[in-house]
Order: sequence, then C-alpha cells, then structure tokens
Amino acid sequence: MSKVSIIGAYNTQFGAFIKRDKETKEITDLKSFYDLFIEAGRGAIEDAGLDAKDIDAVYVGSCSPSMFVNQEHVAPLGTLIDPALRLKPMTRTECACASSSVAMYDAAYMIEAGRAKNVLVIGVEKMNLLDTRGVTHALACSSYYPEEGANGMTFPGLFAELAKEYTKHYDIGSEEFQKMLASVSALCYSNGIENPLAHFGPGGLTEKLGITTPEAILAMPEEGRGANMMIADPLRLHDCSLVSDGAAALVLSASDSVSADAKAVEIAGIGQAAEYLPLSKREKKWTLEAGKTAVAKSYEEAGVTADDVDFAEVHDCFTINQLLTTEALGLSEDGKAGFDYMEGRFSKDDDKVSVNLSGGLKAKGHPVGATGASMHALSYKQLIGEPIGATTTKGQPEVGVVFN
Repeated sequence: MSKVSIIGAYNTQFGAFIKRDKETKEITDLKSFYDLFIEAGRGAIEDAGLDAKDIDAVYVGSCSPSMFVNQEHVAPLGTLIDPALRLKPMTRTECACASSSVAMYDAAYMIEAGRAKNVLVIGVEKMNLLDTRGVTHALACSSYYPEEGANGMTFPGLFAELAKEYTKHYDIGSEEFQKMLASVSALCYSNGIENPLAHFGPGGLTEKLGITTPEAILAMPEEGRGANMMIADPLRLHDCSLVSDGAAALVLSASDSVSADAKAVEIAGIGQAAEYLPLSKREKKWTLEAGKTAVAKSYEEAGVTADDVDFAEVHDCFTINQLLTTEALGLSEDGKAGFDYMEGRFSKDDDKVSVNLSGGLKAKGHPVGATGASMHALSYKQLIGEPIGATTTKGQPEVGVVFN
C-alpha cells in the first residue's frame, strides 16, 4: 500500500465577500463560489509544482452548496480549473463541517489503492449570500432534522447542550466557565490577527476592538452596541465561529513518486468515526466519544502519542468544542482543558504544543465545506517551514494533528 504525502496547498482569503445595500437589501456577490473554487484549485496545483495534466482525479468537499448558492453537483466544476482536467474522475463528498477532510481521506485511499498518483482535493463554501435566517436553516439541515432542526434547534443550541452537560459533569461554576470560554476566544483572536488570510485577520474587527485577552472579552457589554450577547445559554456571540466564504485545496501524491526537491509532508495516520446524529441518543454528552475513537486510530496508525504533537488545528465551531477537542486529542485531561487555557497553555509560546495557530474557526473563519481542507492546508504550511500567520516559537514543528 502506497504511503501518501501532501505536496502542495492553497488557502484563499476567508471573509464575507458580498456588498449589501442598506436601503434595498440587495446583495452583490464580490467573489463567487466558482471564483473561490477555481482560485484554490489552481493555487494548489501551482504550489505543488505540477501541471494540471499531472492530476489524476479531483475530490471536492462542500457541505450545502444547493442551499447556499443554488448549485448542486459541484465536482465537475473541476473542469473549470484547467481544460487538462476534463474527463478525469471527479467526486463530491459531504460530511457537514468535515466535508473536505473526508474528501482528503477518499483521495488518500484512492492513491493507496494504486488507482491514482496525484489527486487534487478542494473544499469550498459560499455562505454570505443568505441572510442570518437562511444560514441558520441551511446549517440546521446538518442536524437530525426531524427531532432538532424541525423543532427550532440551532447548532448554537446543540453545542449549548454539550456545554451544560460538561459543566454539570465536571461541577464547573458559571462564572468560571465563562472565563474558560473567553480564554479560548482570546487565544484564537490573538493568533488570527497574525493570519493574513483570516476573516478576523490583521486590522480586522477583533484587533480594532482590542479583544485579544480574556479580560477584554469578559468586560464586553451584554446588550447594546458592541455587545457580547447571549446566543444560546451559556454560549455568547464571541463563543461562536464566523459565517464565512472561502476555499482551500491540497495536492496529494504517492510518497514513493514524490521528487527529491518536493516540499512533502506525509499523512502518517487517519482516524474517522461517526457518532449518533441525534443528540438525544448520546449517553455521554460531556465528551466526544467518536472523536476519541478517531484520535486513537490516527495516533496508532501514525505511531505517535499526544506527547509527540507539536501543534494542533482543532474544530472550534464553538468555544466549548475547543475544550472538548483538546481533551479528545489527549492534550488536556478530561475536564481540565478550560483550566489549561485559563493558565495560558496552548499559545504559540507554549513549550509543548500550540493550538489553532491559524486563529481557528473562531478567527480564521468557518466556510463549512472548506474548513477541513483549510485546516490541513495551513498545517502543511507549518510543517514545511512556510507558516501563514502565527507559528510556534519552540522551533520547527515535525508533528501536527488536525481534529475536524
């Protein structure tokens, strides 16, 4: 079985690429779904030092393009990247916020099976053409709709339930928990300010507001202008990730065919696991059991432990999930991640492991279908010594992990 390496990657700018007329409410699309798709695909091929004719297949991860941009069946859009890709196999994967991570896994499996040597993976989502209600509905369709979305349950509401179970199980008080969540947001905002591709990047809102410390976030008003209002108790506005547009792409190759001068990073281990979709069927809502299963599989295949990890990109769609993913990865003991973040752990200056150097979904942005590819693309850049934005100060990292 062939080993698989990443040999090139590209991440577009993340942001809200629209212009909304305040009077007519008319929206102008400033960078379309198709623009983002093509930019990322071309960028990754160029970064890999290949020509489009060298690509054997294309995998595309996108969560809900039919709802966001009225475009279903997006994989064949790969032909728009370059005419040389015409007639190559192209496949779309959907796995909610992990859509493009699954695209990468399937691309790796194709290479391992010997059916391809070079595969292009693209993740893309254009979310901001819809208003808040439209976005909320589109995302709710990734919940167990008969029981959750159809009854008005949103994803902030679902993750708020996890937060309630977490604080109850570990006996964490409300005030202390708010400090934990603010510590997570502050870390991601601080890192995001160094990422020129981030939605909340240099010169962005978080830097202008000066909310890069837990104290500053906790001091924000609960109502009125500039408020950190409650969205779904106990989660506030600054506990939620961003509604973003963007794309990212990678080129995967069989390791034994990679040229000596290529900037290659081996995919050492993959773990994937699925949990019950209805939250009501989960017994331990204070932990990520499927996440822990996937982590164990990944570490075993890679031959590493949590102690070997230099940095992690984790899925902080909500700040509570950064606590849960940090624990699932074994970077904190169960129930202790919040205390670790409050103590200042996991920054770029941490002498053991840094978390979300990109700014995470909280600051980099969360165009759902692009998120997995972006996490892998920016991790790849860290590992080849060409970091985009913040990087660990302890030296060149050798082992990175992505939890999507």
